[in-house]
Amino acid sequence: MKKKINRYLLLTVFLSLSTTLLMAIAVFHHMYREQIIEDMKTYGEVLSGMISSGEELRDHYRSPDSDIRITAISAGGDVVYDSQAGNETLGNHADRPEVKEAEETGEGYAVRHSDTLNRDMYYYAVQLENGDVLRLSKEEKNIWSVFESTLRPIIAIGIGMFLLCMLLSRYITNSLVRPIEKLASDIDNVDGIQTYEELVPFITTIQKQHEDILKSAKMRQEFTANVSHELKTPLTSISGYAELIETGLAGEDNIQRFAAEIHRNAKRLLTLINDIIRLSELDADDMEVAFSDVDLYGLAETCVESLRLNAESHGIHIECSGMPCIVHGNKEMLEELLYNLSDNAIRYNRLGGKVQVIIGKENGFPVLIVKDTGIGIPKESQERVFERFYRVDKSRSKQTGGTGLGLAIVKHIVAQHHAKLRLRSEVGVGTEVSVTFSNEKEAAAK
Repeated sequence: MKKKINRYLLLTVFLSLSTTLLMAIAVFHHMYREQIIEDMKTYGEVLSGMISSGEELRDHYRSPDSDIRITAISAGGDVVYDSQAGNETLGNHADRPEVKEAEETGEGYAVRHSDTLNRDMYYYAVQLENGDVLRLSKEEKNIWSVFESTLRPIIAIGIGMFLLCMLLSRYITNSLVRPIEKLASDIDNVDGIQTYEELVPFITTIQKQHEDILKSAKMRQEFTANVSHELKTPLTSISGYAELIETGLAGEDNIQRFAAEIHRNAKRLLTLINDIIRLSELDADDMEVAFSDVDLYGLAETCVESLRLNAESHGIHIECSGMPCIVHGNKEMLEELLYNLSDNAIRYNRLGGKVQVIIGKENGFPVLIVKDTGIGIPKESQERVFERFYRVDKSRSKQTGGTGLGLAIVKHIVAQHHAKLRLRSEVGVGTEVSVTFSNEKEAAAK
């Protein structure tokens, strides 16, 4: 990253210096040309004020030692006088652009190649009183020859600036990357890192992601430990009872009881494994969920009927009420949601208690409510009951065959449907769990 930033900065510096130098040369070249033409124009105005014809220039004027070439051209185009070449060697100049322009407008300019001197020349021409044209010309020296005396200092300054920019580039790169390096080496101590204001959102996001990863890792570690413990308990019971039967230590009157315990623990073990597999499926990021319009009231009635015998065996009355309500969701997940909430209400109820499954609408949104008259949940435990393997009353949970994963599955299903989950409970009075769904097909759109 540092090398890439350095490369880009140095490339930017090099391009900037090169562009600046080329633009400076172009500007100086233009100024140089304008100055030459202005000098020749001044010289021409002074000279044209002293003479009135080309013959007068030829007979009486002697050009000083100067790099300006002076030429007098008659109205017909013949050269009357030239300060750097003999008249006889010069052809007719009537077709010269600067001469034509001077005859038409009084003065003319041109920059072109001179065949006589074999050089590129600047030309300025002015018409005299008798119609002759006075022309002044000067060699257009190569622009590099103008800068020849200053080229070395310019190159030296450019190299010095480039080296200075290299040092600044390295310093700036280190300043930019230093907070990121510190963050990488000590991500848990973000508050002590001094950084630029623009990097704060970036660092905050990384810190949040790091905390989420640590939290997820801790949850997985706790989940693994809990799974090991939960699996170990029924397996130990199964192994113990089986060993008693195998060794013949169990009497004839105890074999049936031990077999019943083995069957109960095996059933609990299978339920636990199924719940663990289900949670793993719901945790998967790439899980594809098919959504469709589902009658939540119809599902609730079916669920209540399937749990009626179980409820009656516990001395619990269960009923379904409400109105037909269409929810856009996954039918199997919604069935599982209803079953887990209703089964939980039965398990943690009291003899002669009641469970109500209510389907309706709240502020225009479909809502599922499961109410019971059970033992209730203490306030300090209400935020944790949806955690995996968390139990308010562990002994009661094991007696009723609960795995401690039912409400964790409920939380995942609610999240999959982008619904809102709410729990209200009072110890000794009962518990109410409500799930409010998105209206129409908003959940699928999300």
